[in-house]
Amino acid sequence: MPQDFTLGIEEEYLLVDRETLDLAIAPEGLMEACQRDIEGQVSPEFLQCQIEIGTAVCADIHAARADLRRLRSTIAKNAAEYGLAPIAASCHPFSAWREQHHTNKPRYNELRRDLGGVARRLLICGMHVHVGLEAPELRTDIVNQLTYFLPHLLAMSASSPFWQGDDTGLASYRLTVFDNLPRTGLPPRFNSWGEYERTVRILVDLGLIEDSSKIWWDLRPSARFPTIEARICDVSPRLETTLSIAALIQSLTRFLWRLKGRNQRWRIYDNFLVAENRWRAQRYGIGGGLIDFGRREVVPFAELLDEIIELVAEDAEALGCLKEVEAARTAIETGTSADRQRRVYRESIEAEKPHDAALRDVVLHLIEEFHADL
Repeated sequence: MPQDFTLGIEEEYLLVDRETLDLAIAPEGLMEACQRDIEGQVSPEFLQCQIEIGTAVCADIHAARADLRRLRSTIAKNAAEYGLAPIAASCHPFSAWREQHHTNKPRYNELRRDLGGVARRLLICGMHVHVGLEAPELRTDIVNQLTYFLPHLLAMSASSPFWQGDDTGLASYRLTVFDNLPRTGLPPRFNSWGEYERTVRILVDLGLIEDSSKIWWDLRPSARFPTIEARICDVSPRLETTLSIAALIQSLTRFLWRLKGRNQRWRIYDNFLVAENRWRAQRYGIGGGLIDFGRREVVPFAELLDEIIELVAEDAEALGCLKEVEAARTAIETGTSADRQRRVYRESIEAEKPHDAALRDVVLHLIEEFHADL
């Protein structure tokens, strides 16, 4: 059946004080101003220093760009009136999680009770991309196949190398924190939509979760919309990086749907193997290469990305997002956000700035990148 492959993008931001560059609590007036300007598309997040936005249902990447730019610009403008600035990085370079407090709302109070000490460390932000697929059975089938590409998406989005003032050695430390939650990681394989629903129903009937929104896999059928939701990515400082990754997810979804129409499919590998690539992406970003299981060798990321772009070029053309998909190669030239943050830190240290000042330069860099495409 024809599909429209609509797009929806959700992003979580951290709010920082423009003078100290420390994390800051979102003032009530800021949230009221944002909700007035972009009603229904902005909300508090788990921690008081976070804010979340979500685009409308977008017909294509061009509509997504316009809406996401409007949302980012509105948050930035209103935050500036309170001496604050948003950054779109998955971890703040130096702030301590022990000093943050969760938002006093029923949903977040319940999460704090359910997750105990694990919840306190959730000083992380992510990006979620929804792609519209009407048929439930198709959603299950596409999730099974798209799982293979999740490490590639994570590698490109990596934006969390620092944690509480230390260089973790990882490109995406966010995932290390998030994986401490239950019901996270790669999605298990389901043979049908019915099998998926029955599995979720067991936990719902036991009163352990109210619905599948409390299942936080890297990729899942959405609990609220007729979409699949890719959740593995770090949030990207640059607007155009977000759009490039979203376009790639949309094009991969259409590519797998197109294969199905030809009675073909992408080979499904055991999660044990995909998880090895997930770790490599988490650790090295685009710098360490990923395993090509068909060739049985670690292949440079640039080569893998070229292969993916070639695979989905027809689909990206049909969706009107070929330019955005091809722009994914920018990461090969400039590095990921994690690479750029480390570069800023290194240059500051080479300029004989102390460690704390170098980390503040990283935050200034993240503020600049957030505003660059607005």
